[in-house]
Amino acid sequence: MELILQGLTDRTHAAALIEMFEGELDRAIVSVAFVSDDGVSLIAPLLAPHADKITVFAGIRNEITSAQAMKRLLAMGVSLFAVDTGSRTLLFHPKMYHVRRDKAAQLSVGSANLTLGGLNNNIEAGLLLDLDLDDEDESKFVDELEVSFDGLAGEHPDNVFQIDDEAVIDELLDAGRLIDETATPPPRSPTRAKAGSTDPTPRMKMQPKPVRGKPKPKAPTAPAPASAPAAPAAAAPGNAAGASATVAPHLELVWESKPLSRRSLGIPTGASSNPTGSTTLGSGTFDDIDRVTYFRDDLFGHLNWTSNGTIETAKQDFDLVIKGVLVGTFELTVRHSLTIAATAYERSQSPTNLSWDEARPLVAREDLLDRTMRIWRSTEDPTEFQIEFD
Repeated sequence: MELILQGLTDRTHAAALIEMFEGELDRAIVSVAFVSDDGVSLIAPLLAPHADKITVFAGIRNEITSAQAMKRLLAMGVSLFAVDTGSRTLLFHPKMYHVRRDKAAQLSVGSANLTLGGLNNNIEAGLLLDLDLDDEDESKFVDELEVSFDGLAGEHPDNVFQIDDEAVIDELLDAGRLIDETATPPPRSPTRAKAGSTDPTPRMKMQPKPVRGKPKPKAPTAPAPASAPAAPAAAAPGNAAGASATVAPHLELVWESKPLSRRSLGIPTGASSNPTGSTTLGSGTFDDIDRVTYFRDDLFGHLNWTSNGTIETAKQDFDLVIKGVLVGTFELTVRHSLTIAATAYERSQSPTNLSWDEARPLVAREDLLDRTMRIWRSTEDPTEFQIEFD
């Protein structure tokens, strides 16, 4: 018996699964609440050689399990079952990985879902059990375990069903019972902080190095025009409930930073260094945007811009959410340099930055280093924005 304390030790659930799926096996059962494409991709090389002997039970209607992940499992050739409780408040939640061989079996039970976080990046706990099939009690336990899962579809035919065609997955996606990982969900509702409250909590240090997932979705190809509010965007299937405590319930991601540095947060690096108090709005993870026009014209073209020589400035209200806490609404200054804009393409510079003004003490903090800053825009009123640090 082994305790796996992922994130606080160097042992991960992915490493345990590598050992479990080595060599020949007679059968395997995977039962999880949530499945993501990154999670399946991480262990696909382990599962693929035994696909015809693996049965996967995956919870759906939970706003996490995705169509992409289910299609990857189906293409691999496993026997794939969806478990739909018929309610978003009743989750299919068992996390179990079981492998049987001729004389032995292994069972991993704990908190690890078939996601990148569950297998490597989150703090998770699990027990890895080695079972001797020559032992009468342990053999009986394994038989009962397998019978329990083998009977799920027969006992609950309306809620547990096999998926043997991509068309079924597409139907589940259209019905909102699976999510589309290419559609970025809005942030969940943050709690609201009292004025003047502070939160210096740093990001918890993890022992295994986090595995980076797929690149984030890129910027919208057609930002809303400044002259007229955009029509509300259709919510991604399964994500409609993810509203934030902001000026509007529906949000779309319009910019995302790379890991935040001292410069981007305006934190001095020495006694003689002066913080800028602003963040440059470059490409970030949105590689395809035009830095010269995207912020000045597409996102903030609706503002009342004023000129002072070669610098244009405008004011915009932002709800500011830090580590899931809404700390207030702030009027911030957006600055656009015509001088930098004239040479931006040759010099790979961005002419637009965001000055933090009164919000500066909340942003220029050590505990925000290496985190991500995101700008969200309301799909109901494109003049309303939220900034999130997490």
